[in-house]
Amino acid sequence: MSFVRFEPDDFVVSSDAISSTLWSGGATTLTTFFTSSTQEAGSSGEFYLNVYQTASTNANAAVQFAIAYGNADGSGSACYNTLVNGKTPTSTIFGQWQDLVIGDENTNFTFGNITSSQMFALSIERARYREALFLGSLALSISASGGTVTVTDNSGYVTAIQQINGQRVFQLISGSQGTKFTGSATTADGYSANSGSYGWLLPDIGVILLNPLALAAPAVSGGIAFTFSGSVTASSAPNKTPNTSLYQAISSSGNFLLNSQETISSDFVFVRPKSSQFNYSQNPSFISGSGNIVYTQFINNPQTFITTIGLYNDNNELLAVAKLSRPLPKDFTKEALVRVKLDF
Repeated sequence: MSFVRFEPDDFVVSSDAISSTLWSGGATTLTTFFTSSTQEAGSSGEFYLNVYQTASTNANAAVQFAIAYGNADGSGSACYNTLVNGKTPTSTIFGQWQDLVIGDENTNFTFGNITSSQMFALSIERARYREALFLGSLALSISASGGTVTVTDNSGYVTAIQQINGQRVFQLISGSQGTKFTGSATTADGYSANSGSYGWLLPDIGVILLNPLALAAPAVSGGIAFTFSGSVTASSAPNKTPNTSLYQAISSSGNFLLNSQETISSDFVFVRPKSSQFNYSQNPSFISGSGNIVYTQFINNPQTFITTIGLYNDNNELLAVAKLSRPLPKDFTKEALVRVKLDF
């Protein structure tokens, strides 16, 4: 078997970003929402609430995302110890997200131009997305007594990407799939009037942070009058936890559109059999036991057909095989150029 070493210019590396659906079953939009009463009543239920695409008892049920509410003052949940005020599951959640996103437990979140000591986190299940959330694909509708608001990211309206703690951060605005809604109820930036943006999209860790202040604003200010136990506003449903309240606000709208993104790196290898190369078959049946060519017509005018290309390392170990869609004729009067694509 003969080998030909590749030259440096035979290799070209290219990267392409591709998007795909996010939710289970290849659904582009999550329209049905379910929770598990067992999980909600368990120890983890004080901290977060898992959301499924079908009943949690169904064999096909899979976690789509989780809802968690954080409050710097500990409002919204009971104290771990009644003798220690402010130390609750919500204060723990707030500190965890401060550390994960901001990298500083002494700095609050700034949604647009408003600093907030509370937030909701929608954490997309890691199995749902590939490398990151696809910018401009978000359309999350949330409904409450003041109406419905749909939010998206502002990636199409910024020239400089905001970085916080080494992570990309995009503000949530009133809109759908990257397109901003315009109206008297929101500011020119798409924020809730006087309450800042609707939150943050952190595409690289699969997280959506929601700003409760913007959601709690009245409809005339771009909000939906969203209230819950532990909110800065008076609660109309004090028996509901913040996580359950937001779950019901999202599930009642029935619209959560979001895609994932993955960067595919391709290594293109250009195989160039020259006129003097690979003109004799490697099939042992062409050679007699004494080493002579069996068919004399192949001595002066040989012809082969290239069907397979093998890529080897320096130890002549086969690393990859490329199959041609059809045999490629080769003789002393022909040269070939075959492009092999390796995705990784």
